[in-house]
Amino acid sequence: MFFDPETWVAIAFVILMVVFGYLGVFKSAMTALDHRADRIKAELDDAQRLKQEAAKVLADYKARSATAEREAADIIANAKAEAERIAADAKAKMEDFVARRTKTAESKIALAEAQALADVRAAAAEAAVQAASTILSQSVKGQVADDLLAKGITEVRQKLN
Repeated sequence: MFFDPETWVAIAFVILMVVFGYLGVFKSAMTALDHRADRIKAELDDAQRLKQEAAKVLADYKARSATAEREAADIIANAKAEAERIAADAKAKMEDFVARRTKTAESKIALAEAQALADVRAAAAEAAVQAASTILSQSVKGQVADDLLAKGITEVRQKLN
């Protein structure tokens, strides 16, 4: 039994453990393990804190995104309303413009008709004066005829114009 290598390994192991116990290796190892456990716990706490901060940032981002989407929707709705209002104003202005142009054209047409009627009357008066002048000059002669002719022409012109 004392010549077996396993026995000597077991004895060496026990002696090593006693020496480690005497030197305080177990206490040092436990302290190191405790420090490591504390460091890991601190890292886990930091990770948990960072996770909570990330969740808050995500919630804030989602709230801002929702707000931005609502604002964008409001801007779009306002732009559509403004475009409709501008289109309605443009249509009203165009209709007003067309009505004014139509009225102006009708006024010009009425003025042209009145002018044409006046021109026709003047031409008729001129023709009547010429005809009367020719007839009177052939039938009446002398100074009396010239005075009568001038007076008649003046009266005809005043009445026809």
